[in-house]
Amino acid sequence: MSIKQHYKYTTKAVHTYVVQLWQALKHRRFISLFLVGISVSIVITACSRVNLDNTVATSAASTSDVKLTFVSYSVTKAAYEQIIPKFVQKWQQEHNQKLKFTESYDGSGSQTLNVIDGLEADVVHLSLALDIDKLVQTGFIQPGWEKEAPNNAIVTQSVVAIATREGNPKNIKTWSDLARPGVSVITANPKTSGGARWNFLSLWGFATKTSKNESQALDFISKVYKNVPLQPKTAHNASELFFKQGQSDALLNYENEMILSKQKGEKFSYVVPDVNISIENPIAVVDKNVEQHATRKVAEAFVQYLYTPEVQREFAKIGFRPVDTTSAKELTSNFPQIKTLLKAEDLGGWKSIGQKFFSEGAIFDKIQAQKPLT
Repeated sequence: MSIKQHYKYTTKAVHTYVVQLWQALKHRRFISLFLVGISVSIVITACSRVNLDNTVATSAASTSDVKLTFVSYSVTKAAYEQIIPKFVQKWQQEHNQKLKFTESYDGSGSQTLNVIDGLEADVVHLSLALDIDKLVQTGFIQPGWEKEAPNNAIVTQSVVAIATREGNPKNIKTWSDLARPGVSVITANPKTSGGARWNFLSLWGFATKTSKNESQALDFISKVYKNVPLQPKTAHNASELFFKQGQSDALLNYENEMILSKQKGEKFSYVVPDVNISIENPIAVVDKNVEQHATRKVAEAFVQYLYTPEVQREFAKIGFRPVDTTSAKELTSNFPQIKTLLKAEDLGGWKSIGQKFFSEGAIFDKIQAQKPLT
């Protein structure tokens, strides 16, 4: 019996008792009065017992284990290996509740499709807003998700860098060098990797800044992609091909992936071009799934935790540029300054970008069709 029902039932019982008391006094039926009093006491005691049992059950539920499914793109894994255990410990201390994470890492585009196809993510940290918008369109995330977290829900950021063999034997210094004959380049596939889309946009941004028209920009990027023999599924796969298997002269990837590879002892050179694009990686709670799993509270707490200076410094350790103002000021000297830093909005915004460059038959597909068969 709920508290509301308990109150309603008790009030009714007391009212009945008063009425019968008056009748008993009036008709001198004291025995009946006595029996009515006993009945009311039994009802009140029973309701109190039910209410006590409900309180105990609620208390027990609050300390039961909770599970959270977290989905992200491949190159964030190294950071979350450090971040997630700290949040688990923090949650247990503050809520007396054990928290278990199920984690999944893959290309951002692939992860988006995985969630749509049934991977029951509670929180997604993807490479680009376009992927989260797909989850909005399919009903997994409510519109306005970008207002549900700080910094318009951008939790990590980076820029694109060019890795070369140690000593840079091909003398690759700028974007234009990637179009030279005899230069082999690795970048992931934009159909599956958010990082690869950022790579493409950085090339396009450079080309449109230095060319007179989009026709010249298209010609430049077509020359670059003719020098791309392999387009692996994820940005991390691209790094493995370049570093572990020694393929190609240059690698396009996140700046943070370059920094992390240096930390792992890889021998190579890299440059961060001074005309670049701000890689902004969003995070969102998957509304449809947290409602089904009853995990909204812990999911939202985890998202907010990622914006703390402590966690932003953890992201910075593996090369992400902090979005937290305090951490960004502390770590300014860790990252080269960019002369011209474009944003997705400068190229029309993600809806326009998706249609113009990456939809079926759009600019990227036309570039691919021009490549010679190997």
